[in-house]
Amino acid sequence: MEIQPETLKLLEQLKKKYDAIDQDLDTHLEGLLYGEPITYWDYIQTDALLNLQVQRTTLPDEMVFIMYHQINELLFKMILWEIQQVAHHKELTVKFFSERLMRISRYFDMLTSSFQIMTEGMEVEQYLQFRNTLTPASGFQSAQYRKIEFASTDLINLIDARFRDTIDRDTPYEHALEHLYWQAAGKNYHTGKKSYLLSAFEEKYKNEFIAFTKEYNTINLYAKFKSLPESVKKDPKLRKAMRHYDRTVNIKWVMAHYNTAVKYLNHGNEPEEATGGSDWAKYMLPKYQRRIFFPEVWTAEELKNWGHDV
Repeated sequence: MEIQPETLKLLEQLKKKYDAIDQDLDTHLEGLLYGEPITYWDYIQTDALLNLQVQRTTLPDEMVFIMYHQINELLFKMILWEIQQVAHHKELTVKFFSERLMRISRYFDMLTSSFQIMTEGMEVEQYLQFRNTLTPASGFQSAQYRKIEFASTDLINLIDARFRDTIDRDTPYEHALEHLYWQAAGKNYHTGKKSYLLSAFEEKYKNEFIAFTKEYNTINLYAKFKSLPESVKKDPKLRKAMRHYDRTVNIKWVMAHYNTAVKYLNHGNEPEEATGGSDWAKYMLPKYQRRIFFPEVWTAEELKNWGHDV
């Protein structure tokens, strides 16, 4: 059999690759003789993926609820994957930064629009029945979503607005984490007592969160932006991408979540308590959260009125 020049070139490249890691090329080529061809279902792990949905009740719409949240977690993973590329990029360019930010924003645009699945895709009566089997679990406990926040901005921008004046870069991470804005959903600030929702969440993830915030302390998206030359920071395309991401995540996505909660939980004079026990009606609103990833790309007036136009 005549070996074509293209094949010889590939073999030379493969030999160079395996020599670099002290591997024998012939061994790897022989292995190809016995390997099974790849299939879509093996590559995507379809069987495993489709067997991850386990209902706790017999109510059909619970399956919608489970699958929707699993899709969210997959999208969160995609977002973290993009942020990681920016954070660890050694020679960041406007083009790379803007493109990755817009990728992330498109994921959140998808998340925001997909809330229609929740808003219109379940019967209220069914939800109010199966939700009690979820207590005390809550979407609040999405560790990936919290990591997205940590990787997007300086920690001070995630601190509850009531406590920002008392915390700075010299504040221990553990103390700062005790005053994050989302602690308000699981802590009584008069007594200091934490709900089971928050205690269980911290027991599983607190050390991981501390390590993660340390890693992203100087390489989060906002820190990377601030480290750019002034001329680059003023690039219209980059600033537009940052504003889009900030508003999409911290206003549009939050309000889509809030409006869905209103439909299912706000019945009668007082709203239903969330499964985790949080005061969701106040906790979720952007004007109370005051969560802004990139303050530098907004005007003083825009910052002052954050979340008041929804």
